[in-house]
Amino acid sequence: MVKASVSMGHPTYAYVRPVNPDAKPSKLQQHRELESLGVTIFQGELDEHETMVAALKQVDVVISTLAVPQHLEQFKIIDAIKKAGNIKRFVPSEFGNEVDRVSGLPPFQALLENKKKVRRATEAAGIPFTYVSANSFAAYFVDYLLHPHERTQHVSIYGNGDAKAVLNFEEDVAAYTIRASVDPRVCNRVIIYRPPGNIVSQLDLVSSWEKKTGTKLQRTHIPEQDIIELSESLPFPENIPVAILHNIFIKGDQVSFELTANDLEASALYPDYKYTSVDKLLDLCLVNPPKPKRAAFA
Repeated sequence: MVKASVSMGHPTYAYVRPVNPDAKPSKLQQHRELESLGVTIFQGELDEHETMVAALKQVDVVISTLAVPQHLEQFKIIDAIKKAGNIKRFVPSEFGNEVDRVSGLPPFQALLENKKKVRRATEAAGIPFTYVSANSFAAYFVDYLLHPHERTQHVSIYGNGDAKAVLNFEEDVAAYTIRASVDPRVCNRVIIYRPPGNIVSQLDLVSSWEKKTGTKLQRTHIPEQDIIELSESLPFPENIPVAILHNIFIKGDQVSFELTANDLEASALYPDYKYTSVDKLLDLCLVNPPKPKRAAFA
């Protein structure tokens, strides 16, 4: 997200946890990378209200990228935005399903409810917002489903494999989000990332990969009932990923509703932006598969 903002010429600020000299090398490297991009870094905790307010007074757009376990911590950001009084747009950390139009198995539904709570709190505070429904991260799920680094001969298919999902490359999600965050057409609106070239089923994905690699993959179908039972029997937070898999790849919730003339869809709103289709991403995976970060649920 930071790289996308910088690349578009925006003065970019990052509010990050304090970095100590004895921090993990990866965190120190990330800090140095931000500095090399010309990003102004504010160090502080979410509990440090006045520190956050002081940082917010330097900007006019706030984009939250907090992970799932911290979603309700965004109430502290909302409080700081109210105190700062100068923020023209707040983009809460969502980047998934359109939470007001879908539902899921209980472990996933709990996540959706938390995102709804942040939406309602933002609205109650009178803060101008943009809600981003980015559906699924393509590099993450291509890696999860196809294992391109391993060139495995076996894949698991959840359900019958026919349900459509929307897989958007992470760099495109960031680029669309930065554009939307300063676009008056998207103020106090939901923007949905559903480019036509990124709507695929598991079977579509596997077939395309087989053609590109010249390899026939052994497919094991995992019945829907098995996934439901796992979501009920696994402890927290292990029950969350299986509930997400059910929602996306069995229920097909990301395309369960039709987009109308009143909806804002990213590729239609920004036709000049050349997004990376799933097909193009698979071509990249043949040469140098992206290494996505794993999601944290607790």
